[in-house]
Amino acid sequence: MPPGSAIGRESGFSAEQIAWLEAAFSPLAHRPFVGVAPDGRLTSDPAAAPANLAEPGVFGTPRSDLSKPERWKLDENPLDIWDKLVAHAESDRFPDEADAFRFKYHGLFYVAPAQDSFMLRLRIPAGEISSDQLHGLTDLAEDLGDGCLHVTTRANLQVREFRPKSIVQVLTSLQELGLTSRGAGADNVRNITATPTSGFDPAEFIDVRPFAKGLHHYILNQRDLYGLPRKFNVAFESGGAIEAAADTNDIGFVACRIAAAGARDAPPPGVYFRVQVGGITGHKDFARDTGLLIRPDEAVAVAAAMIRVFSEHGDRTDRKKARLKYLLERWGLERFVAEAERRLASPLRRWPLAQCERPRAAAKHGWIGITRQSQPGLNAIGVRLPAGRLSGRQAHGLADAAGRFGKGEVRLTVWQNLLLPHVADAHLDEALRAVHKLGLATEARNDTGGIIACTGRMGCKYAAADTKAHAAALGKALLKTPEPDHPVNIHFTGCPHSCAQHYCGDIGLVGAKLADGAEGYHVVVGGGLGAEQGIAREIFRGVRADEVNELIVRILERYRRRHAVGETFAQWSRRHSVGELQTIFSD
Repeated sequence: MPPGSAIGRESGFSAEQIAWLEAAFSPLAHRPFVGVAPDGRLTSDPAAAPANLAEPGVFGTPRSDLSKPERWKLDENPLDIWDKLVAHAESDRFPDEADAFRFKYHGLFYVAPAQDSFMLRLRIPAGEISSDQLHGLTDLAEDLGDGCLHVTTRANLQVREFRPKSIVQVLTSLQELGLTSRGAGADNVRNITATPTSGFDPAEFIDVRPFAKGLHHYILNQRDLYGLPRKFNVAFESGGAIEAAADTNDIGFVACRIAAAGARDAPPPGVYFRVQVGGITGHKDFARDTGLLIRPDEAVAVAAAMIRVFSEHGDRTDRKKARLKYLLERWGLERFVAEAERRLASPLRRWPLAQCERPRAAAKHGWIGITRQSQPGLNAIGVRLPAGRLSGRQAHGLADAAGRFGKGEVRLTVWQNLLLPHVADAHLDEALRAVHKLGLATEARNDTGGIIACTGRMGCKYAAADTKAHAAALGKALLKTPEPDHPVNIHFTGCPHSCAQHYCGDIGLVGAKLADGAEGYHVVVGGGLGAEQGIAREIFRGVRADEVNELIVRILERYRRRHAVGETFAQWSRRHSVGELQTIFSD
């Protein structure tokens, strides 16, 4: 056998046969197979092979054209890095840039330089969590993190400020609680949201939780639904009294009703979903109705088909153009729907929106206070959480209250608060007292009940302002002023990513670093969701953070004095030009 032979005698070949095989295949050892040349020949010459075979890529985009995060995903699938997570925990070591991105697939965010620590983002479909799970998460935060739970604008929870050495313990503890953070960050479908009063709302058309949870579990078990061009949001609206902000999502399923049989081709009477696509309010766009009217049991399949179309055809070269909105702009709505439909077992129904019974307008600030449930004698208590933050004591206390006075269930909302449902009339007063003893409110003024804030500079490297602190300070300042007679939403967001959706607030503030290095905000007014849908207009730029309270107080004071009877802030501000508003608010 020749020296260096790769074929041993234990193979069963004779020496002569071994020599012949090595002579025949040795050229391939030095010239690896590349692919099929345009003329049909097998070739090992990269120059002669088609570009998509000569260079690895993603869905036809060659590696050299991919954005940096796409190359990281191509080099190493973030779902397959458990050993790396263990190694970082054992050495108490933070990840480099590429691995920091991959760790987000497991809900782990290295948030330096804002904090030299990790943040964990969960997946809580439909915002529904048990009291036992809430206790367990609070224990986790107290043992390993900052001792608090943070409610997000996707009806979700975050645990913050833990060291690399704790990441495996955090993830395994989460799984033992029956929770997950898989796919909670980076280029994945984010937490599936739903109307928080689903299942007990007297106004709802349908309980949407089974469909939100069904999509959640389908995604968790389909590897091809991870690693999208960018993040992707899905929401389900039941038609209930509290909005889930479906029109700000990449896909929104909005319940409607066909009340009676009509023309021969009309759908049977019943409850359906209207399908909306393309919402991304940070880019000043709401989701648009597709014309589709689908049965609720079709929702998971339709969502999966649309996500797959986006995954295969979304832009993987420019992160700024990688959201679904931009694929819709390139293709048009009809082509996108047709591509999704091609992946389904049967054609989808189109039906005019005007011939559907649509949900009534949601109750603005309906997430605060006492709501009568559809079940006789039961109530849901909406608890206001200043800036979405819960101390350990408060979280344990609310979990206790949910178990003692309800059915051990807590609902999170996209408005950064929570509900304690299923409280019997006989226990309502006692439950309210228990919440109030925690220092939390179950009622709110029209100017403070709708203040929300993103994580801000203290916990996010992108934020230019400490939104949580400024939102809390504004809430205190407004308590000293007369209250407007209509609810007003005020949204603080730290950067143009718009996690707190500043363009959708009656008043929105987006953080900005001023020329002298001070924190400041650009101020927009006149936004709204649902029945008040509209993108806010910018009226002031570069307002110093320490001047924001005075400005907001003045804006609300002018609204109180000048609006017509019954006129909301959105209606009043929209009938004025930007120049007129600047004059009104500056005088």
